[in-house]
Amino acid sequence: MNSKKQRLVVIGNGMAGMKTVEELLSAAPDQYEITVFGAEPYGNYNRILLSSVLCGEKTIEEIVINDRQWYADNGIRLHAGPDKAVVRIERGLNRVYAKDGTCAEYDRLLIATGSRPIIADIPGNDLEGVISFRDIVDVNTMLDYSRSRQRAVVLGGGLLGLEAASGLARRGMDVTVIHNCDVLLNRQMDRQAGEMLRMELERRGIGFRMAAKTECLLGDDNGHVRAVLFADGGELPCDLFVMAIGVKPNMTLAREAGLYCERGIVVNDTLQTYDPSVYAVGECIQHRGATFGLVAPLFEQAKVCANHLSAHGMAGYVTLPTSTKLKVTGINLFSVGDFTGDDDSCDSIRFTNPELGIYKKLVIDDNRIIGAVLYGDTVDALWYQELLEQQENIAGIRDGLIFGKAYLDGNRPILKEAC
Repeated sequence: MNSKKQRLVVIGNGMAGMKTVEELLSAAPDQYEITVFGAEPYGNYNRILLSSVLCGEKTIEEIVINDRQWYADNGIRLHAGPDKAVVRIERGLNRVYAKDGTCAEYDRLLIATGSRPIIADIPGNDLEGVISFRDIVDVNTMLDYSRSRQRAVVLGGGLLGLEAASGLARRGMDVTVIHNCDVLLNRQMDRQAGEMLRMELERRGIGFRMAAKTECLLGDDNGHVRAVLFADGGELPCDLFVMAIGVKPNMTLAREAGLYCERGIVVNDTLQTYDPSVYAVGECIQHRGATFGLVAPLFEQAKVCANHLSAHGMAGYVTLPTSTKLKVTGINLFSVGDFTGDDDSCDSIRFTNPELGIYKKLVIDDNRIIGAVLYGDTVDALWYQELLEQQENIAGIRDGLIFGKAYLDGNRPILKEAC
């Protein structure tokens, strides 16, 4: 490699880090010698499509974004595998060290260590058959169980939990979801949309224990999970227990290196840490008090970070309201912004059509959309999000807003009356 180039080391071979590298190669292809460390023995793959692999819609090969040849073609030195996981950053010497002793020096360092799954602090969480849903190993484990066992329990009625439950059910397992709230997707859906979603998933054979408290996991004589014990004394047989209750920023490495961390690695608007030679992007960071778990903001961070690394400008990252979609075939739902509208100053416009399984709700404040929930009909989701992000005054179209853009343009009939 050209010794005159600056040395960029990337810790983390996931979507945020590699999107930054892709943007950097496009903006300044000859500026850096790039070295990437990844703890998984693969190229870069699309983690958000793991649920599609689980349910059989895609293969592992089909979700790979950049295979190993891509790294070679772009002159990137890739260190991938468990022994290549970085275990130490020496900022005073501008070096990083992997588990097997591999060392790389840097002029700029990009930390993209992602997040770790939250493991519920309940007795029995270390039994065999208790897993998270985070990577290819987890998916392969679930596929193995679906071929040899019958009863799966998923802890968590959020996006990831429902995608895991749907995938396991499609693989033929008897699946029950345990949720600590009485509304599914309660961080993204209001009660009516959440109830419609639960009913649809029940029609697909998934059972639910709502507002349930898990007391512990019970094991058999071989140390394998056999049942879930609830606080009310009830038991639920279980061959596979999947924890999908959220993630937390993986900032251990940064904290041990003396970088300032709160709930995540604290970065400024150009994605720099308190050490200006060290950047961070993705689920490991905290920006203006916010942490991140969806792909859209991660890709925006990558663009801003690459822009700064390439010295092509001084773009700053701005956190925008993020939208939610569920990756379960045949279920269309969307939410963005303040979908509850609990503030007294807010109004809501609703449309329901039980026969078609459609529910739409727009939350309005001062003639501007501040939130939306759509179930069954998401055709106008991006339009509503655009109106929200641009803070458009909707006073002139308010009466027909709930029916969508095509209706307002005169091209779409009203399905039924709004309520």
